[in-house]
Amino acid sequence: MSTTGRGLHGRVLDTLGPEITAGEYPPGSVLRTDELAQRFDVSRSVMREVVRVLESMHLVESRRRVGVTVLPSREWNVYDPQVIRWRLAGADRPRQLRSLTVLRSAIEPVAAGLAARNATAEQCAELTECALGMVAHSRGHKLEGYLFHDVAFHRVILTASGNEMFARLGDVVAEVLAGRTHHDVMFEDPDPAAVTLHVQLAEAVRARDAARAERLTREITEGALQELDILAP
Repeated sequence: MSTTGRGLHGRVLDTLGPEITAGEYPPGSVLRTDELAQRFDVSRSVMREVVRVLESMHLVESRRRVGVTVLPSREWNVYDPQVIRWRLAGADRPRQLRSLTVLRSAIEPVAAGLAARNATAEQCAELTECALGMVAHSRGHKLEGYLFHDVAFHRVILTASGNEMFARLGDVVAEVLAGRTHHDVMFEDPDPAAVTLHVQLAEAVRARDAARAERLTREITEGALQELDILAP
């Protein structure tokens, strides 16, 4: 095989991870590494590395004389971006999107209020640039370009809050936004009202208007939930 070891490891993960998160291996199932190595035509060392990654996500647990046991979903690291991506690729996508969007609605308005108080001049300028990028890609079915600026916008909000815990949720929000786009849970062109709200939010942060920034962000997340009611009921 010409694929590198890292490529083999990634290929196995990209198949086995979604199978576990989709429930194809129910909790308590025992995975035999020798059988998996044979199935994927990889070495035992590659399979051991795959298992280590799955263990780090709390999807499985290795036990001597037992094997690799699939853990119940309550044990999973549901904030891991890879786990989020796998779950969004499965049949449970609507519920996952709703759960993650509710999380956003609880966190991002507070983060935006803090950003209005704490953002640097550079972060304010970056927010404006991202908002203008969203406007530029909001028509003509340019969803990938829109996604790029949308993800960057929300990362800045979370980081500019000055709260390190909020900042670490940037990858989670990025996966939610990417999941909506890549799994067709978006209109062909973004909602013009949502685009306008992002522009206004950038202005509110620059103006140090914390109350308005929080209110606008709440409108953004509520709008995202309303879209899910239509596109992923």
